[in-house]
Amino acid sequence: MAAIYKRELKSCFLSMTGPVFVAFLIAFTGIYFMAYNMTAGYPYFSYTLSGSLIVFLVGIPLITMRSFSEERKNKTDQMLLTAPVSLGKIVMGKYLAMVTVIAIPNVVFCVFPLIIKSQGTAYLAVDYISIGVFFLLGCVYAVIGMFISSLTESQIIAYISTFGILLVLYLWDGILALLPSSSISGLVGVIILLAVVSFYIWHMTGNAVLSGGIALVGAIAGIVTYIVKPEVYENLLSRFLGKLALANVFTDITSNSIVDMTGIALYLSIIAVFVFLTVQTIQKRRWS
Repeated sequence: MAAIYKRELKSCFLSMTGPVFVAFLIAFTGIYFMAYNMTAGYPYFSYTLSGSLIVFLVGIPLITMRSFSEERKNKTDQMLLTAPVSLGKIVMGKYLAMVTVIAIPNVVFCVFPLIIKSQGTAYLAVDYISIGVFFLLGCVYAVIGMFISSLTESQIIAYISTFGILLVLYLWDGILALLPSSSISGLVGVIILLAVVSFYIWHMTGNAVLSGGIALVGAIAGIVTYIVKPEVYENLLSRFLGKLALANVFTDITSNSIVDMTGIALYLSIIAVFVFLTVQTIQKRRWS
């Protein structure tokens, strides 16, 4: 895994995607820092970081798009698939290299609260926690981008798809406000989610009986629940999908100084799930 990590990290900086991401994120945050903290005298660096979230939408797809799609396009993925290293270590090596690139500007950010402190009042605990959660959110976005990259050999498709998904997540609260709240809408939403899960299972296993059975059993259970207790489905989509408003965990710190430990656990769970899905996607290609 160490060899994969070193190779990938070196590649990130030789291709200039790493330096461009690091420089742009630091420069963008520095402008906000000068405007809010130095000029306006606002004592929270966490507020400045919230303005830099938009950089993640553009920058993280830039460093994740080539992680696996380039390997597939150049046919060098065959070397990885036949290497005496487990797929899990290959995926983790690539992922940790991208995490390192994201970590570099966050290490630089640790100096900013100290600058605020030298000028007067500062809230170091809130600021450093916000930097940690900001970094963790970047890691979540990176693992999503890595998974998308494993699905295609086109870096352009990987970039656009990742950018689109991150943009939707960024606007998630506004999208949820448009969802209907009726019970029947909740039932339809559950059935659609079951269909998506079943399709993914069929795509990964090729077993139509298994995927169809899961969809059928889930749909029957959902309909029976709707008939017996329809109020369960009221506002179900908003309550369930509201958990995907990933940026809210970070903005709760910047706006209210509240640390949501369940949100941090959600971040870690998403990272684990998408690392697993990436491994399974590559594993499927190995045996197909």
